[in-house]
Amino acid sequence: MRVILVPVADRPECGLALQAAFGLGHTLGANIFGCHIRPHSYSDVSLPSEIALAGIANSETEWDPRNAHAKSAAAKALFKQIAQRHDYALIQKPRSAPGAVWIEKTGSPSRVLGIMGPVADLLVVSRPATNDSQLARMFLLAALLKSARPVLVLPRRQKRGIGKRVCIAWNQSAEAARVVAAALPLLQTAENVTIVTCGKENQSGPKSGQLATYLRYWGIKSTRVSQHGHDEPREILEVVGKTRSDLLVMGAYSRNRLAERMFGGVTEYMLKRGSVPILMLHT
Repeated sequence: MRVILVPVADRPECGLALQAAFGLGHTLGANIFGCHIRPHSYSDVSLPSEIALAGIANSETEWDPRNAHAKSAAAKALFKQIAQRHDYALIQKPRSAPGAVWIEKTGSPSRVLGIMGPVADLLVVSRPATNDSQLARMFLLAALLKSARPVLVLPRRQKRGIGKRVCIAWNQSAEAARVVAAALPLLQTAENVTIVTCGKENQSGPKSGQLATYLRYWGIKSTRVSQHGHDEPREILEVVGKTRSDLLVMGAYSRNRLAERMFGGVTEYMLKRGSVPILMLHT
């Protein structure tokens, strides 16, 4: 991974997201892009239909253009402070050594992350505190639905390290395979990797043993844990706890995205209830 993109505002959770991003940047040798997105009064900042149907009010009251420049300055100051703390130099052009890049864009999160997200290797966002955190939820959904890139969703409390002990939720799906491929740079630096399955592996995709063999070709050793499959989200989180994993890798998949509040099933549960950082990919 060479580019990690973090949406930045002058909010405490953004500071935690930046801390995590710069920590990963040191491990992976990646550049950190801090992107502040501000609204303007004459732009169309309404949500696309699939996000509006996800239970978010399609209202500009949550996306307030007042004091936009002051908010931009505060966000930039936060970014510079954390970059300096991690010995990252501010740069404007690509160079051989990783650097910190500051970007300011005007528009909706959906539009901006739909443009900036696909040319990043990883996006880092914070989990909304509650279902009423409409703006934070807007950023999360825009990152997942519009970037077509892996998204690291962080809990709202600080984690000292991410990616040392990784748990992969494997269900033989194409979505799970894609996110594992995207996570390979992290898996290669992990000290422990666990593959968890829930229920019988009777789908048409590769079984967990085949995934473990594939990872060995990348120099990644893993262990496999099989759960009953009676309650997939709880069983996955149980394995995360027992293995002391600090990162969960899973595909962001849905039964019918337009008919449910977000993605439905396991994905929705993890985003609401999980307390571990989650690496997701929705394409």
